[in-house]
Amino acid sequence: MDFLFLLANTVILRPYVFVFLAVSLYIARQLLGWKRTSRLFGITWAIAFIAEFSSTRIGIPFGDYFYTGSTVGQELYISNIPFMDSLSFSFLLFASYCVALVFVLPHAKIAEHRGWQFDPTLRTSWPAVGLTVVFFTFSDVIIDPVALQGERWFLGKIYGYPHEAIYFGIPLANFAGWAVVGFVSLSFYRWLERGAFAEDFVPREVVRRELLLGIGLYYGVLVFNLGVTFWIGEVFMGMVGCFIFVPLTAALIVTLWRGNAISIDHQ
Repeated sequence: MDFLFLLANTVILRPYVFVFLAVSLYIARQLLGWKRTSRLFGITWAIAFIAEFSSTRIGIPFGDYFYTGSTVGQELYISNIPFMDSLSFSFLLFASYCVALVFVLPHAKIAEHRGWQFDPTLRTSWPAVGLTVVFFTFSDVIIDPVALQGERWFLGKIYGYPHEAIYFGIPLANFAGWAVVGFVSLSFYRWLERGAFAEDFVPREVVRRELLLGIGLYYGVLVFNLGVTFWIGEVFMGMVGCFIFVPLTAALIVTLWRGNAISIDHQ
């Protein structure tokens, strides 16, 4: 009963997390099917939890930080880690994966199949892994600074760092840790996808709506966090976050536009 109470209260306390999670699961099911979705999300959650468990004890891979325990008894914890925190890595990695696939997958050249060919080799290629890690890590450039100010909004003061750090209080090791979690999670997923589970059912051979929804999820998370950043009065922090994403967003817009142009040319 305590577990069910804490789980329910976690959803009530962090509804935005579970809205993002629900949306990501819906999109992932359309793109990958349930089996691949469960593997990707399960692997990412497990790797993220191990990384957080390790970092709050020996500082690897995120650097030294701690959870305050301010919401113990109000939401679900596993050991000293809030359940929702490790869970967030799963939908953020998936959303980053959707953005990366737009750059990696070839365009469909038939009118009735506009979009991207969901090629089984390219979608688990090292370029796909590398770009996903980049987008995943960059998302934390927006998320972590405002999360550290959680006592000023509805997140609450749930974690902190023992020492002042260079990027709005966030140590650079934290971003390296995100890259490690993303790379290890996707490498393990890639190994499974190219091994025993290579023949699992994929809903569609050509995808368009699914990747666009995934991109929308990615930017939805960013806009939410930037909105909170400006709402609490951290204008400079918000402007820095926006500026960092200008070149990445410009490259994405150009890629999407070129893909649409290529599809139209072949109608």
